[in-house]
Amino acid sequence: MISIKTEREIEIMRKAGRITANARKLAGDLVKPGVTTAEIDKAVHDYIVSQGATPSFLGYGGFPGSACISINDVVIHGIPGDQVIQEGDIVSVDVGAKWNGFHGDCCATFVAGKTDELSEKLIRVTRESFFEGIKFAKRGFRVSDISHAVQEYVEANGFSVVRNFVGHGVGENLHEEPEVPNFGRPGRGPRLIPGMVIAVEPMVNAGSFEVKVMPDRWTTKTVDGSRAAHYENTVLITDGEPEILTVTEGPTNEYIQV
Repeated sequence: MISIKTEREIEIMRKAGRITANARKLAGDLVKPGVTTAEIDKAVHDYIVSQGATPSFLGYGGFPGSACISINDVVIHGIPGDQVIQEGDIVSVDVGAKWNGFHGDCCATFVAGKTDELSEKLIRVTRESFFEGIKFAKRGFRVSDISHAVQEYVEANGFSVVRNFVGHGVGENLHEEPEVPNFGRPGRGPRLIPGMVIAVEPMVNAGSFEVKVMPDRWTTKTVDGSRAAHYENTVLITDGEPEILTVTEGPTNEYIQV
């Protein structure tokens, strides 16, 4: 069942979203050669807790970190640890925060130092595909209208979208209905109505869309070893334009900068 949020719940989710987006920005600022993924995870955890919130991912299904930190050919669910980030690595940081009973969820891919042109394009196209998708995150469209727009943009730029994992509803639970794929034919799935909150999250591979889950049951890599990027925001369906809830405070928003 799809949850339609009340005005009070939306206000709470705006706060949860700001905390989550600030944690993402903090993590991105720490993505540098020589830094370990555990150091980034600790900073994310400490910030979220300092805001009176709870890291959504910590302990979720047994996940051991407060952030999923995925490097190069790791698409999603990278477990933080002693891995040292190297010059040229691309690092996806997925974070969530629960505040006053509701979650925010967002991700972006960052570069450690300088990287190659293909990786830069991959990150840019992944981010842009999110914005292509949410052009259809409006009253009256269907979920797969978002999905189709993401896929069409990604594939037009020579990349592929992951099939095995999808976006989702967000609210009192980190993952709610409906599922929001990044692929598919338009005009399918639930119709979008104001008060729905969804996480739109393109997961894009430089090569094949095929992925494999490693023996730790979390880390998910591209089968062909190609690099991957991930971009996500929590989005509110309104009577007009969609509202991105995972935005930072200040003169510019994180989702514009990344």
